[in-house]
Amino acid sequence: MNIGADAIGALRESHRGDLVTPDDPRYDQARRVWNAMIDRRPAVVARPRGAADVVACVGFARRHHLPIAVRGGGHSIAGRGTCDEGLVIDFCDMKAIRVDPASRTARAEPGARWQEFDRETQAFGLATTGGTVGDTGIAGLTLGGGFGWLEGTCGMTVDNLLGADVVLAGGDLVHASETEHPDLLWALRGGGGNFGVVTSFEYRLHRVGPMIVGGLIVHPFSQARAAMKFYGEFMRTAPDELVAAAVLMTAPDGQKACGIAMACVGDPARAERTVAPLKAFGAPVLDAVGPIPYVGQQLLLEAAMPPNVLNYWKAEFVRDISDDLIDGAIDAFARVASPMSSLLLFPIHGAARRVAQDATAFPHRGGYHLGIYSLWTDPARNDENIGWARRTWTALQPFAAGGVYVNELGEDEGIDRVQMAYGLNYDRLQRIKARYDPENVFCLNANIAPVV
Repeated sequence: MNIGADAIGALRESHRGDLVTPDDPRYDQARRVWNAMIDRRPAVVARPRGAADVVACVGFARRHHLPIAVRGGGHSIAGRGTCDEGLVIDFCDMKAIRVDPASRTARAEPGARWQEFDRETQAFGLATTGGTVGDTGIAGLTLGGGFGWLEGTCGMTVDNLLGADVVLAGGDLVHASETEHPDLLWALRGGGGNFGVVTSFEYRLHRVGPMIVGGLIVHPFSQARAAMKFYGEFMRTAPDELVAAAVLMTAPDGQKACGIAMACVGDPARAERTVAPLKAFGAPVLDAVGPIPYVGQQLLLEAAMPPNVLNYWKAEFVRDISDDLIDGAIDAFARVASPMSSLLLFPIHGAARRVAQDATAFPHRGGYHLGIYSLWTDPARNDENIGWARRTWTALQPFAAGGVYVNELGEDEGIDRVQMAYGLNYDRLQRIKARYDPENVFCLNANIAPVV
């Protein structure tokens, strides 16, 4: 859609942030998102500097009947941070973070990334659960649930979301907390971007680091079955302080391998004892587990998820790591199409597991997240790499627990999968959607249809 110069001029009068339109030499860069599979052309990219700018953007989009995409870190696998012929609210200029060490809370704007957030909180020896890749934006990860290295002691990211400032579809700016719009806060804790545009998050912080015990152990692919079996048995009784993930990967030397990435917080001596059995098992080709800054742990998997490459993901939850699941995963990875691809098992563990399914909109409180991550660089190999991910997902369906992480839903997945992401909370989310966005203005997401 071609938005006229007069309309853009009117938006400039009410929006003090930057605007990028298709005639701007910065446009191609401004429309780019992390997943190179996504190639869309919005009518305008708005870069607000504050909540008032967001109010102006929402009003502008509604007057001109434009779809609204909201971009925090831009890491959405489905490319939901951009759109064709619509308005993109890009928070790249809203990154302010303020830590209150006395109350152990932090307020952060939605353009911040976890590596930026962690740097500020760790200056006070504090942190909250923030995923596993530091380049991820805080906004999308928080609104979708947010598991990570600290979940065993701190819970999911949503369990630490204390409040949020939200621009609603009608243009009102409201604060959601346990005492103000508590139903909206409940929905934001895992319901995605369905209910409004969040302009500020408030988090509970915990004493963490600055040094923890963490890192990566790598076993040869020939020992993957034994390593994954040991890992699954070990995690059944692992203490809250330890969060560990198993990954089938290609090592830097080009050989397939099985990695166990881990983080253990709390007393260093106790943490060393906790990880000792994982370090003692087998004959790893790499043992890089030991004292590490928490901010270093957050960058551990950074190289595995680089920007501007082609991505196609499939995801699921599984109840346990059975022998048959291990065999299926190894067999699938033996046929992997790209050395950049991986298959990850990440537990819902400790404090994150003990939260009731309906306490937050995020309902998945047990088992393991299974991520099938296909990454490659040559567009001529799209079919091959997409096909590997789909075949692997199909082969592992017998082990599915009936749920999926909303942040890893692809753009080609239907309403049934969206409903699985929200699980038993879907009906309540529909009613809250009807209250705050009855016309479904915010629909470029894992969408929840409003129902009274």
